[in-house]
Amino acid sequence: MIWHIAEPVRSIASLVQRVLGIVRWRKFDVTTAEGRSQERYRRVALTAVASAGAKIVAIVTMLITIPLTLRYLGTERYGMWMTINSIVAMMGFADLGMGLGVMNAVSEAHGMEDRQAAVRYVSSGFFMLSAVALLMLLCFAVLYPLIPWQEVFNVKSPQAIREAGPAMAVFVACFLVNLPLGIVQQVQLGYQEGFVNSLWESAGKVLGLVGLLLVIYLQAGLAWLVLAVAGAPVMAWLFNSISLYGFSRPWLRPRLWNYHGASARKVLYTGLFFFILQMGVVLIYGSDNLIITQFLGPAEVTQYAIPYQMFNLCLFVFNIMIAPLWPAYAEALARGDMNWVKKTLGRSLKLILLSTGPIAIFLIIFGNQILHLWVGPKINPPLLLSIGLGIWMVVLPFGSAMSILLNAANIFRFQIIFISLTLIFSIIFKCFFIYYYKLPGIIWGTILAYVIFFLVPYSIFIHKVLFKERNSDAVSNV
Repeated sequence: MIWHIAEPVRSIASLVQRVLGIVRWRKFDVTTAEGRSQERYRRVALTAVASAGAKIVAIVTMLITIPLTLRYLGTERYGMWMTINSIVAMMGFADLGMGLGVMNAVSEAHGMEDRQAAVRYVSSGFFMLSAVALLMLLCFAVLYPLIPWQEVFNVKSPQAIREAGPAMAVFVACFLVNLPLGIVQQVQLGYQEGFVNSLWESAGKVLGLVGLLLVIYLQAGLAWLVLAVAGAPVMAWLFNSISLYGFSRPWLRPRLWNYHGASARKVLYTGLFFFILQMGVVLIYGSDNLIITQFLGPAEVTQYAIPYQMFNLCLFVFNIMIAPLWPAYAEALARGDMNWVKKTLGRSLKLILLSTGPIAIFLIIFGNQILHLWVGPKINPPLLLSIGLGIWMVVLPFGSAMSILLNAANIFRFQIIFISLTLIFSIIFKCFFIYYYKLPGIIWGTILAYVIFFLVPYSIFIHKVLFKERNSDAVSNV
């Protein structure tokens, strides 16, 4: 028994020791294969450390903002606020995947040490995203007065009905302004400098918290609260853009004459595949609140969304250490270093299991007590919902870690097939289970579809296809 407890502890300690050994500001010698391997891990580790700080800031602000917002808005308006977040999250694919296309292209250019190619990719991506944002803004302006927003959010109180449309308009405006600005994040990720992003992300969170407190103090409406919370990241990415294009890498500054047709087509082509994948993934995860709203009403969204936020803490290690591997995989694949990729994927899956499992078990057992201390006795998730959320927070990062590798390898068609199947059956299962089992059914429907149509096929494909093929170019169009 003691050995079974001590072994995971030793494994985690060993991983932490290796990470700390490469966390340094000075670069490794990249003229050798070993040096390039260490440099990738160094950048991942720096990004992880900075991301950990950003996540701590995000968690602290979340712990403060959720109870404040819940008390200030009330159950119905808070449910509408969560639904607005879900709708905008489902708009995350509005860039047609071009942001991720730029990141992959920049990573490949970095791996091949082609600065001019990176310049063309950045400028082409920026101006295409600016055009998309402008087109979407015009479409929304035309459709806005025609949509019965109170029916979309299924709200009843006069105040909620009055605020529904303006709040959505402010959220969409902030999102569209951020669309071309957000490319700075993808560029920095492409150069494996996610640690810079994390610093600006933390600044945005703090600024959003200050804005939220000011809105509550002034007793302003929901639209102003949306502006305070959603506008803060826009300001953060604006200053990040000034820092990158003005000081860090001025040669990357988007200029219209650097727009390049072939580069634009590559970004768009790759981006369209990412767009399809993003759309499927966001609909799988982002449809929960909309389905709950239609089947059970917006008040039940609150009963689901807040426990989900709490269990989301299980993904802490994944978000800070596994997600930054995407550009590192892309750069390694561009150099043909498949051994590094294989070794790193195995380590990442082991780290996910050792980190998310214990946290999920703890939250299943003590989650209700934590919620009562955090937001009060109004939120009481049933045990079946808590168990489902705990299982979900373990299986989700497993699939995401494998998806990150396939994205970096530009393997799209396989993913599109199985994400489409996961989406279709997840919605079917969610609607079936929520009808018979109420709120817990939403997460169990998601888990069932995800394991059958995502996790199992991805595991088989990576083991039997990707790692059997030493030449990554040969599988780039699978």
